Order: sequence, then structure tokens, then C-alpha cells
Amino acid sequence: MRFERPFCSSAARSGGGAVPERESIPEKYRWDLEAIYPSSEDWERAYSGLLPKVDALTRHAGGLGSSSEALLSFLKEQEAVSLELGKLYVYANMKSHEDLRIASRQEAAARVEGLMTRFAAACAFFRPEVLEIPEERLRSWLAGDEGLKLYDFYLSELLRERPHVLSHAEEELLARSRDLGGVAERAFSLLTDADMKFPTIRDEDGSEVELTEERAYKLSRSRDRGVRRASFEGIHSTYGSFRNSIGALYSGSVKGDIFYSRARRHPDSLSAALFSDNVPATVYDNVVDSANRFAPLMHRCVELRQRVLGLDELHYYDLNVPMSEEPVSEVSFEDACEMVAEALEPLGEDYVRTLRRGFEERWLDVYENQGKRKGAYSWGSFGTRPYVLLNYNGTLRDVFTLAHEMGHSLHSHYSHEHQPQVYADYAILLAEVASTTNEALLLEYLLRKSRSDAERKWLLAFSYDMVRTTFFRQAMFAEFERRTHAHVEADGALTPEWLCNFWGELNGKYYGPALVLDEPLKMEWARIPHFYSAFYVYKYVTGFTAAGAFASAILSEGEPARERYLTFLRSGSCDFPLSILERAGVDLTSPEPFERTMEVFKRRLDEWGE
Repeated sequence: MRFERPFCSSAARSGGGAVPERESIPEKYRWDLEAIYPSSEDWERAYSGLLPKVDALTRHAGGLGSSSEALLSFLKEQEAVSLELGKLYVYANMKSHEDLRIASRQEAAARVEGLMTRFAAACAFFRPEVLEIPEERLRSWLAGDEGLKLYDFYLSELLRERPHVLSHAEEELLARSRDLGGVAERAFSLLTDADMKFPTIRDEDGSEVELTEERAYKLSRSRDRGVRRASFEGIHSTYGSFRNSIGALYSGSVKGDIFYSRARRHPDSLSAALFSDNVPATVYDNVVDSANRFAPLMHRCVELRQRVLGLDELHYYDLNVPMSEEPVSEVSFEDACEMVAEALEPLGEDYVRTLRRGFEERWLDVYENQGKRKGAYSWGSFGTRPYVLLNYNGTLRDVFTLAHEMGHSLHSHYSHEHQPQVYADYAILLAEVASTTNEALLLEYLLRKSRSDAERKWLLAFSYDMVRTTFFRQAMFAEFERRTHAHVEADGALTPEWLCNFWGELNGKYYGPALVLDEPLKMEWARIPHFYSAFYVYKYVTGFTAAGAFASAILSEGEPARERYLTFLRSGSCDFPLSILERAGVDLTSPEPFERTMEVFKRRLDEWGE
């Protein structure tokens, strides 16, 4: 069955065959990093020119408390250095992500990582010196110095950190350890993106397909169960052959999290991770507790899937196959852009105009190529465009990924446009709200466009998958991280056996008795790159929950809700993230928004019928 626009596809790109080299991909599908630096030589000149400016920051050491003028002078100079450093960092890393096999690009990324460490060390005196200034004096400066007033919230936040800021020597030591703290994540990325090779399997047509992480999702949706099983086993058996190495890397990452949390005198690593956003542990607990409390709804969803697919047993490799006929097999990137633009029209003309500008000005790197970093992200700095990396493969899921990542990028655009540099970078907790609001609006748009019961059921099934992957699966990840860190904090060891057994236990609890727990599934923890950015994934759940509230209000109220939402996008980090959300009507410290999300899920399950 095919839908009419926006589902119809023209000249969609095939995901089969060998992965192409980057040079064979047309320029219009490659991001325009030359807008940052026209060439690598320009990057080198900027890098060399910044080195003495980084070192010169240390001349302010010992003088910040002498006057408001001295403090303001350092803040302005630090911002100028940070602006150029952000551009250097983004360019070098994104160039390396184009092809991780190119050693010179890895070397440039490593050099700028070292410069970031050097910058952090040069500024290490800042926090302890500011905290040595009597609070009454600092408050009087903020009230009396017009230039310093801009930094009121920023400096007030610093005062909140007083119990966790160390001496100058200790701060410098921690700053210089920054490279060491990122070794596990970098090693995992290089191992899984560049060095690890997956087997070749045969698709439904009997053609050989080289497995990659990006292709695994598409293959998991194959109507041929043998293809799904072969892909599942090929991916997980490959990770299984590296179980000891990846287990050691993850254990090292967790130990690093614990080291830094203890060094800064936090009660535990979870508290340390939540501190910067001023998020109480009750929010994290609401995520995990809500998922556990409403797990029977996910069990019901899994049982519905088994019944609709007509399977005697449901395995993990059956979870992504469509429960009804998919509208199209592939969607061209051009059609995907149109679908997203039309779906986001409720956000207003300026939003859609900016979205289209991003498409036209090559903010995006679209297709997979040999050596390219897997996955998808939105990234940039205050001095660059908000770029998007994709590995677009023509599925409707990829269309949702496009909407999601452009949600991040337009959030960055509005924040950078309306906030000064010091408040331009919003908290990650808020970033997932913006991206997931786009997904929610896209889903509602497609549901409204459905023309038959069969089409609506396909979309309902897709919405079930969104709840499974964005709410329950990410909550399961959050529970995994909470337990692994607590286990090590209690002097436990993260052996591959322990990790595999716990992962199997979680899958049984979240998906219920209808799902057969195959042995290879227990290795899935080794595939998750987000685990190297500890306690990040719960924000997908809070983002999904808040986004549903925003999308519903925008569609039902129109202009007033849209303006509240755009004001939210423009807010950057000028206040605590939970305060920004509360002003928009979402209180994540309460179970209520999570319960409301599950009520919508239950209603949509009921809509399927028998």
C-alpha cells in the first residue's frame, strides 16, 4: 500500500550493496564545513593564532577579586578565546567524523582536544578565585557594574557550586586530567566505528549486504524473518567477540564518573550528573519508577505485536518489523525535507523558513559513507551553524530522525540568536524537549493525513514504537546506568557476565513474558554509545514527556502556545531548565506528566481494536 503525499517517494536512495566512499556522494548532501574554515590551512592558522591567547588568560590569575573591572575583563577575554576554540573544536571533530580512517584528521581532533585541556587548565583559577570573593562584595559588583550585570545568573550559579569547587592546584590537576577522562569513550568510538567489522549476510533478494549499525535497523524491519535473525546474530555476535575489551572500556568509564564525582564531593555519581542542571533525583526516579509502574502497558504492546504478526514466539529481532504494511519502502531525502517542513508549519512561518534555510545552506551531512561516524547528531558552537550528521537510509524512521536532529539545530539557532554567548548553550535536558516536540508534531501530521484504517494502524504501530524506543527503552537504559554506577560505588565489579545477566533481567522486566530472551541479546549493552556520557539517556524520556505536552498545546491552542514554545526555544540557559519548563506548564518533579504520557499510550493501544 502506498500513501499519497507526503508519503510518496521519488528516486529514493537504495541502502543495499557496498557502502560508498565519501567522494562519490554529491556535494549537496555533504555539510558545508567550509563556512567555518575555508580550508584545513585556515584551521591551522587559527589554531596557531589561538595558542598564545589561551596561555595569556593565566595573567588574570590572582587579580579577579581586586575589582569588578578586573573580573569583567577576564570574562570578556575568556569568551573571545572560547568563541574561536569552539569553532576549532567543532570543525576538527566533524572533519574527522566524515571518515574516521583518515589519520591526519584524527590527529587534528586530538590536538584540539589537547588545546581544550590547555584552555581548561589556563582558566582553572577562575572558579576558586571567584568563590574566594566575599559574596556580599560580589553582589554589590553585580548591582553596580553595568557590564557585569549580564553575568548575574552565571555568577550566581557559580556560588551554588561553592561546596564542590576545589583549590586552584586541585582544579588545575582535574582540568589536566580531562584527556584521560575521555579515553574510554574515544576508544569505544574508534573500535566500533572504524576497527570493528561485521559479517556479510544475504537480504530478501539473496544479495550480499555488508552489515553496519546503520543498516541493521533497516534489516530488522525485513519481512523475511531469516534476514532479521541473521542481522541480529551478526551484529551481536561481533560485539560478543569483543565482550572483554568493551566490558573493560565501560567499567573504566564508570570508574571515571565515580572518580570525578568523589573528587568534587558529591554524594554519588548520579547526584554529580544531575547537579549542573539543578535537577533533583526525584526527576530521575520519576523516569524509572513510571516505566516500571506502567510496564504492563508495554507487555500488552508486545503481546499485541505477537498476535498481529501471527508468531508462536516473539524474539527481539521481531520488535521492529512493521505490524501492518509499510506505506513506502523508501523516502528520498528531498521528500523527507518536505514532509518535515509541512509537519512543522504549526510552529510558524519564521520557524519553517529557518528550517528550509538549513536544508538549502547544507547544514546537514546526509548519507552513510565508508569510515563515517555512525548514528546521528546535531552539533555546533556559538560561532558556527548548527550542523547535523545523519546516516540517512530512506526509512520513515530516518525522516523522524531528520525532524529530531533539526529540532536540536533550530533550538540552537534561536538560542544563539536571542541570547548572549554566556547563556547561548541550553542545558541538554531542554535540548531533548525541542527535538522530540518536532517528532510529536510530525506524528500528529501523518496521523491526520491517513486515509484508511490500514494507514492509521500503521501509524499507530509506529507511535507504539516511539513509546517503546523513546520512553521505555531509554528508561531501561537509565535504570541500567543507575545500577551499574551504584554497583561500582559499592565496590562491585562490572564483569561481562554481570553486565550480560543484568541486561537480560532488565529486558525481561520491561518487555514481559511474551518476549523470548535470546542469548545474543544479553550483549546489547555493549552497543550503546550513550553509556559513555553517563546519565544522559533519562533526558530522552523527560524530553518525550514534555514534548507531548508542548505539541498538544500548540495544536489545540495555536498562537498563544506557539509563542510560549518559541520563547522557550529562545531562552538558552538564562535560567534553570526545570524553571524554564515550569513556566511553560510542565513540572517534571511530579509524576503527573509521565502518567499523562502513559494515558495517551493506553488510548492509542485501545484504538487498535481486536
